[in-house]
Parts: sequence; structure tokens; C-alpha cells
Amino acid sequence: MTSYTHPLTLEQVKLLKAVLTELNFDWVERPYTIYSAKKGKLNVSVYEKGPKVLVQGSETEDFVRFNLEPQILGEAKLGYEKVHDPQQYLPHFGIDESGKGDFFGPLVIAGAYTDEAIVDQLVKLGVKDSKQVNSAQKIRAISTKIKRVAGFKYQIIFISPQRYNELYAKFNNLNSMLAWGHVKVMQELQKQCPQCKDSLSDQFAKPYVIESMAKRMGVEGINIRQRTKAESDIAVAAASILAREAFIDWMDKTSQELEVKIPLGAGAGVKEIARDIQARQLMPLEQLVKTHFKTYKEL
Repeated sequence: MTSYTHPLTLEQVKLLKAVLTELNFDWVERPYTIYSAKKGKLNVSVYEKGPKVLVQGSETEDFVRFNLEPQILGEAKLGYEKVHDPQQYLPHFGIDESGKGDFFGPLVIAGAYTDEAIVDQLVKLGVKDSKQVNSAQKIRAISTKIKRVAGFKYQIIFISPQRYNELYAKFNNLNSMLAWGHVKVMQELQKQCPQCKDSLSDQFAKPYVIESMAKRMGVEGINIRQRTKAESDIAVAAASILAREAFIDWMDKTSQELEVKIPLGAGAGVKEIARDIQARQLMPLEQLVKTHFKTYKEL
């Protein structure tokens, strides 16, 4: 293990700083952190958002076991995942998506099948939610390793911007369209793993939305679970990596074709790039963006 992250309370933030001081860590400046410290090859950063701690380096596991857990968190979790969260080791599908909040680019929904043996391998690889991976290069490297795990099964539904706009016109509701995509992934995974009877995804709407869609699409015999922060489940985290890889691949490829760096998100910067593409008539926006976004109406 070379990376570990965990949410902290404000009191734990203070306590950890005292522990790092006592252990003679050197303080370093890093953006978006409350503080950051380094000792040898071990880096400990506490980020403002959360707040949460990120431990990185070859000595991560020892620091978590002997310092962070007993002195700060007050409980031993590392190495006891099967005790604290046994359900994620049972056979199930994990489903997640990428691109739904981005003005440019596709919507990608991915699903992954895991069981105890597969989860053990994914844990060793350090698989975590794609939002915690800070570069496209790392996303691609982790994805490659995930796909090589024995017994691992996955399914990716790629919805190009043009197809996305057609589907949105049909559903007229993003949650309904997401439910359709999630159930479609379940259908395809069910063909590969008919023995699997359980599915987990992040809760993006009321439970009945995806449950009713499953009935309409004839998906039966699967316990459909939804919860917030589902990406803490290793199957959902693996799916998030696969979905993110497909999303950034499209963004990079299209940027190269247009010779314009297409931005992520839906902030002010996307409007400037969209206007440039319009002005130079590089490609119709309807083939690049999600037209139900307020930004498109403004353009």
C-alpha cells in the first residue's frame, strides 16, 4: 500500500498536527491543504475539502497502522475490511458514471463484477474512487491493472454527446436517463455473470426511479441497492475508474482533433472555448456538448 485517505473531524485535524510535530515531520506548502508534512519518503497532507487526510509513500501502511489509526482515528480498520464491511466482499455488481456534470463530452456508465477473490486483488492494487486519482495517466494505469485481475468482469455504456442529447429529449429528465443507463449495464453484466444477484450504485435519485426502470426493462432477480458515497465499495470504485478512463479518452482525442483543449466541468471557462469552436466552425456544438445545460442556452 502506497496511498491511503480518510475523512477527519476538526478535532482530529488538530490532533494529527500534534502527532506529526512529535514525530519530527517537516512542514511543506501544498495547495488546498490545511497543512502538509513530509518525512523521508512519507507524505501526509490534510486537505481543506472534507477535511480529509491523504497519506502517500512506501511507509504508508506502517504509519496508518501504528500512528493514524490508534492515535487519531481510534479504531483499527486497515487489514480488518472484511470485519467492518463484509458485504463488499460478497459477489455483486458495482456501477458508477462519469461526465454527467461536464458540459463537454460524453456520459459514460460502467459496471464491475467482484467477489471476495477479486476484491482482495483490487485492494492490493490500491483501487479507489476515480475522484481521488489526480491525473489521467494514473487513471489509465489503474484501469489497465484492474482489467488484468483474474475473474474480473465489466461493462461500459458509452453515450456520445450527440446520442446523449437524443436520449435526453426522449427521457426529458437526467435521473431517468441515468436509471436507464445503470439498468442497461446491469443487463449486460447479468449476461456475463448470471449467478450474481446483487447490485450497488451511488444514490442519484429516489430508489423507485431505478427500481421502476428495471421493471420496465425486464431486469429481474437482482437486489438493487443504492446509497450515498457508494464509491467506498471497491466494485463501485473500480467502475468509476473504468468510466473515467473512457471519458478522458474522448476528451483527449477530441481535443487533438479540434486542436483545442476542451475543458472539464461546467464553469465559466467552458463558455469561452465553446464560443471559439462556434466562431471557427470546427464542429457543431451539438456533437460536443450536453444541450440541456444552461450554458448551451446562454450560448
